Amino acid sequence: MKSGIKVVLFTLSMIFSGLGTQALAAPTAGKAAVESKTVTQPAATEKSAPVADEKNAAGKISINTATAEELAQALNGVGLKKAQAIVSYREEYGPFKTIDDLRQVPGMGGTLVEKNLSHLML
Repeated sequence: MKSGIKVVLFTLSMIFSGLGTQALAAPTAGKAAVESKTVTQPAATEKSAPVADEKNAAGKISINTATAEELAQALNGVGLKKAQAIVSYREEYGPFKTIDDLRQVPGMGGTLVEKNLSHLML
């Protein structure tokens, strides 16, 4: 019984000692990659930061915080004029309570809202 426990503990220690070496090496490599990316392309990182703030991980854009330019770029069938109408409506009436409230914006029909549901969030 004691020898069986010793074998299990020895095996586990060997497994974890191998993972420990790999785990120590991985963050260093990842950190170097991030540092070199930041050093080589600081302008691109700064440029894309505002758009990244308005989009979540799923690629959706907030109709309550995005600019007209961001909305025009992210939505299908919405140009700068319709995007500005969304922003103007939001400024006049306050933040949207539901995504379906976009139908109240002049120029935004139900079909256009339906087509862009997968790109939108509040």
